Amino acid sequence: MKVVVVGGSIAGLACAHALFSAGCKQVIALEKARTLKPAGAGLGLDPQTCQILAEWGLHQQIMDSTIPLTIDQIQTTDSKSNATRVLARDENFNYRATHWSDLHRMLYDKLPRDTVHWGHEVVSIQQIEDGDGLGVKVEVKVAQTGQTVVVDGNLLVAADGSMSLIRKHFVPHQHLRYLGYCAWRGVFDYSKNDSPEMIASIKKAYPDLGKCLYFDLAKETHSVFYEMHGKRLNWLWYATQPEPHMQMNSLTAKVDKIAIEKMHEEASKICVPELYALVKATAEPFLNVLYDLEPLKQFVWDRVVLVGDAAHPTSPHGVRSTNMSIIDASVLGQSIAKWGFDKISTALAEYESIRLPVTSQQVLYSRHLGFLK
Repeated sequence: MKVVVVGGSIAGLACAHALFSAGCKQVIALEKARTLKPAGAGLGLDPQTCQILAEWGLHQQIMDSTIPLTIDQIQTTDSKSNATRVLARDENFNYRATHWSDLHRMLYDKLPRDTVHWGHEVVSIQQIEDGDGLGVKVEVKVAQTGQTVVVDGNLLVAADGSMSLIRKHFVPHQHLRYLGYCAWRGVFDYSKNDSPEMIASIKKAYPDLGKCLYFDLAKETHSVFYEMHGKRLNWLWYATQPEPHMQMNSLTAKVDKIAIEKMHEEASKICVPELYALVKATAEPFLNVLYDLEPLKQFVWDRVVLVGDAAHPTSPHGVRSTNMSIIDASVLGQSIAKWGFDKISTALAEYESIRLPVTSQQVLYSRHLGFLK
């Protein structure tokens, strides 16, 4: 059984772990990025996801690179007086906070070195049938040589993200849905202790920082704020606006100095002074343009299966995207281990029957949360 995973992000690497755990001997991941590099910002891992990662031999890495978020607090801030009032507080939240890059590196380092093929961009796919049964041919452009090569496999796992080329191949008329707002994001590293007064004021304004996920509601917007391992503060601020013009090769919009200055001006009117000072002091904030997708009717087409954001792009409000991807991978691996490679169709059908209804509800619920907030 040779499995080709399209995508070397968190979903793709998680699938590689799950497939190796299921007994697959040949797993390759094709990733268009040329190298492993730091990217992204903060995310939250739920207990089920942490358990799955531990089963893949990553328990110690989780403990070393995450911090527990035991509290989930929703509060509201009056933009004029900066007065804050707690609306809801859950002290049994039981998530763990980490940085996207830390989780990605953790997954990558635990895989065999020849699993991920960097600089391999998928151009097209084709399902085939020969004497060995059903399979796939993947046409790939290799960045280092500029040549196009063909990769054969018995199964193709599409983990190529929200703008999935594989999904478009099977459902070409179903398009991403702009949610009506974007998310400014940033990470502030205070490990060098070069801004002690600002950090002290932040910790005074947010006394449970280091164990709490703060949602702060303000007029026509809201923000998210929490601490990550390594003395890094992660913030996210939503901006309601018309859909930006996108090239659609990334969901991160390019921002210039003028856009950042405008964001700072708006943040000064809405955020409490302590959070505004942190936002203004953060180097290289970036803008995520937010989309989701109407739930699909299927995730499997013969020997092609969708996982993660390729299967169910979602808004960030339910803290579900990364967790959904890793759980997808785990269920896929367990289904293959249960039914074996000679009953791969049954295994894929079981994966679809388990994950499709759950993720569809989570996408719609996350959309509803975003609308309310």
